[in-house]
Amino acid sequence: MRPTGKGQLESLYFTYPHFEAPKDAERRGLSNRAKVALVGAGPVGMTAALALAKEGIPSVLLDNKSTFNDGSRAICIERQSYYMLDSIGALDPFLEKSLGWTTGRSFYRNRQILEFEMPDGENEKYRPMYNIQQQYIEEYLHDAVARNDLIDMRWQSEVVAIEDLKDGVELTVKDSEDVYDLCADWVLACDGGKSPIRKMRGLRLKGENFEGRYVIADVQLDHDYPTIRRALFDPACRRGGTVLIHRQPDNIWRIDYQLFEDEATEDAIQEDQIRAGVQGVLHEIDYEGPWNLEWWSVYTANTLALDDYRDGRVFFVGDSAHIVPIFGVRGLNNGLADAINIGWKLGWVLNGKAGPDLLDSYTPERRGATMDVFANASKSARFMTPPTHGWEVMRNAALSLAMDHEFAGQLANPRQMRPYIYADSPVVTPCSDEFTTGPEVGKVLSEVKLNRGYLSGELGHGFTVLCFDQALADAIQSAVSREHLCAIVLSSDGPVAEIYGARKETAYLIRPDRHVAARWKAATPAEVLAAYKTAVCK
Repeated sequence: MRPTGKGQLESLYFTYPHFEAPKDAERRGLSNRAKVALVGAGPVGMTAALALAKEGIPSVLLDNKSTFNDGSRAICIERQSYYMLDSIGALDPFLEKSLGWTTGRSFYRNRQILEFEMPDGENEKYRPMYNIQQQYIEEYLHDAVARNDLIDMRWQSEVVAIEDLKDGVELTVKDSEDVYDLCADWVLACDGGKSPIRKMRGLRLKGENFEGRYVIADVQLDHDYPTIRRALFDPACRRGGTVLIHRQPDNIWRIDYQLFEDEATEDAIQEDQIRAGVQGVLHEIDYEGPWNLEWWSVYTANTLALDDYRDGRVFFVGDSAHIVPIFGVRGLNNGLADAINIGWKLGWVLNGKAGPDLLDSYTPERRGATMDVFANASKSARFMTPPTHGWEVMRNAALSLAMDHEFAGQLANPRQMRPYIYADSPVVTPCSDEFTTGPEVGKVLSEVKLNRGYLSGELGHGFTVLCFDQALADAIQSAVSREHLCAIVLSSDGPVAEIYGARKETAYLIRPDRHVAARWKAATPAEVLAAYKTAVCK
């Protein structure tokens, strides 16, 4: 919502573009069969299209809107998501615009009870978190999409029907010009939490709805407080409630504050109430200067997911597959990981580099990640917004204890999202060797700063084997096509060997998404080849 007198897209800091549906000559070939059709051009849909394009797979990307989503919405991008953005060629403007941060502070009744530092150091290429508004996220991803000839982007194009074919899926698309049918070998439903595709397929999200409601408000003000995530528990401005504050680019500050049971949503979102709520928070943090109201909305914290993220030739990606609480910045980041996961896998299958069974690993890996998010985010949600009187009593007791005992403050830690470990995936090879250090199987690789850059920059386009002996690398490389796998040699007494617990015979098999598919303290070419075949289902 916008202040009185402002249009829906009339922003203090962002100019929304307007995109037309395909017209005139652009309409030729609209019904040509597509390898992949993606429904929904938010951050998840555009990331998935770019991931497919990286594998050389053309796609059609459909969205029923004429511009980007309004308001800041998802604002925190975690470190691993920046690696994903880098992998699809979209990173540079994000680095230039976003605000990196490492620190979070929690306050109880205006007294600090916790300051946490997220893991960071000289071996890290990116900061743990970056703040940037969703409009910019979508703009920068769209710029990358527009540069890519493999992606046919169609705005104002609504999918109104979907039907299975023997060898694909038929979509009925309605735009401002006409209605037409589009057949595709595969469909990725990236159309959000209210997913029309999910409803058309007769599928339903299952899980838990939390009672807590939060107003989210963007305000523009000139404040010198650093980019630190602040959580206020039981502040004077919202006694018994919780407030979150994040700094964003362009002097935009995101304020989230909890609504109470006796506050009707329709009343709470009235502009005068929003202004009063924001002013109370600003007074709480000792800011008395001028400010402008930009945008506001309301959200609830839910943990909902599909039982299976695949329905025939339709895959559900991001919020169409799951709804997660925002606490711990898990929503957008979880969706981006979905997009990269299905993007490289579907690309490899369509290219013939992987067997079709690889697609069956999408649900176990990404639904497993969702369940892990639920386990951590539910704890945060119950602490941030106690669902019962009993939870509220325990939460307040913990907060009171934290006033005098440092250990109790950790209960207010939001448990920021970390990449899921695919240890139970059907396409990884369990490790029987004893490692005392190094990334375990299923985990994203550990970054290491080298003299010539970073370890991640040494990886090949597809699968990469990290070797610490040239003879082993040569033997592995001769066993697998160079087009699909590359072996790189690292020093057996250098920083990578130390962090990875490696000796000369050690090897790590790394997937295109930077997760460890297998590792061996003493590898043989035959073992590496077998693990590679498991990883690509061939």
